[in-house]
Amino acid sequence: MKLLECVPNFSEGRRPEVIDAICAEITSVPGIALLGREMDASHNRAVVTFVGPPEAAQEAAIRAMRRASQLIDLREHKGEHPRMGATDVVPFIPLGDATMADAVAAANVVAARAAAELSIPTYLYAEAARRPERVKLADVRKGEFEGLRAEVGVNPDRAPDFGPAAVHPSAGCTAVGARFFLIAFNVNLATDDVALAKRISKEIREKDGGLPGVQAMGFHLGDRNIAQVSMNLLDYRKTSPGRVFEEVRARAEAAGVKVLESEMIGLVPQAAVNQAFVDMAKPRGWTGAEIIESHLRTEPMDACAPFLAVLASDAPTPGGGSAAALAGAAGAALVTMVCNLTIGREKYAAADAELRVVRERASRLQEKLHAMIRRDAASYESYMLAMKLPKATPEEKAARKEAMGRAAVIAAETPLETMSLAAEVIDLSAVVVRKGNPNAASDGAVAALLGRAAVRGAHMNVRINLPTIQDEAVRASLASRADVIAKRTEDAERDAVGATGLDNV
Repeated sequence: MKLLECVPNFSEGRRPEVIDAICAEITSVPGIALLGREMDASHNRAVVTFVGPPEAAQEAAIRAMRRASQLIDLREHKGEHPRMGATDVVPFIPLGDATMADAVAAANVVAARAAAELSIPTYLYAEAARRPERVKLADVRKGEFEGLRAEVGVNPDRAPDFGPAAVHPSAGCTAVGARFFLIAFNVNLATDDVALAKRISKEIREKDGGLPGVQAMGFHLGDRNIAQVSMNLLDYRKTSPGRVFEEVRARAEAAGVKVLESEMIGLVPQAAVNQAFVDMAKPRGWTGAEIIESHLRTEPMDACAPFLAVLASDAPTPGGGSAAALAGAAGAALVTMVCNLTIGREKYAAADAELRVVRERASRLQEKLHAMIRRDAASYESYMLAMKLPKATPEEKAARKEAMGRAAVIAAETPLETMSLAAEVIDLSAVVVRKGNPNAASDGAVAALLGRAAVRGAHMNVRINLPTIQDEAVRASLASRADVIAKRTEDAERDAVGATGLDNV
């Protein structure tokens, strides 16, 4: 599901009724979840966070900007924080299946609409910037409202990307951009040695040759008399919270100091953390509500509706191969569920270590099988494109035949990979059925059944593509490998389900 997080900053931190009115506009858009609002009186600034599908997020941003322009007058605004607009900045951050390109597209739509509908000049910044000197927000906002009011329309370098060459009299102008998700993450040490925290910070931060995308500083927390390594993770795909936690812990323990706890500041996307990280890092006060996706108003069961609607349509993709991959991913998720219902409980302590390993493997399998949903559709689409190549001349016919042959191999290899991944799900399901919480034995058995459905469905997709493969040796190899997995998992699924004693229903 494509989701965009939007974190608009408004130049108002002293009148709650104004932010109430702005938030009411945001939540009036169907599909939008308001995640948070923070006001700072000294800065005279508010930060609002909401999430929704791209089109809904764009509409919510425009409604918020419109209301802010009606209620906030920059000519009367005073505060410590730099500002240039009633709505000062509107960043979009991709979540779920959304990409940075989706966030950039949203930024362009909102910037254009704000200029056309609200007569507010807008500047594109960060990943959406059209000019290198506008990548950094501070450079765009230089001079603030008063300075820009004097320069726009006079200095060509300060001309907005959209809108009139004149700052709105009361609402000013707005920077609209796209950026990746930033995670604020701290690790607290069981010591008051701030020098150690500063040394570790220097070793792990990117600018001093440490981990990519990590900013870090060492602090002393006076109220608790402990040292803290405080970090911003600019791209959790490059350096995850789990990775950076391990790096800090290793350096602290090498100095004879234990890690006391970690802290996750604000909300984080599901993709950035998993249960294994929570167990390892023990974030202070963690409840699971810190996951952004948990705040969406749409029920989790409803999240499948868009995919099922496309699956049911007359579109050739997604099809059976993608559905098989989805079944495998669901099986892996159930294995993880049984692990989570077992790990950390005293009565199942004997299996705790083994099931932690199983959970980590199941989590990876879920991610890989989820990716196979799209890959299977893409492989079929590639074959269809090859079929549409021109065939008017002998040369074109030969090129088309060669392209179709390559695409056919990929179209068979893709479901074969789904088979292999789903086979692992079945193996893990047998472990959780036998060693997991017995109250969840049926869930482990369903995981095995889903894994087997994924194997059988993917096997059929391998076989249907074999006749189009021209290389006989390749065709025979693919068929043999698929048959071996299909046969092995037949017994493995029966074994896992039989272990529950429930297979006679």
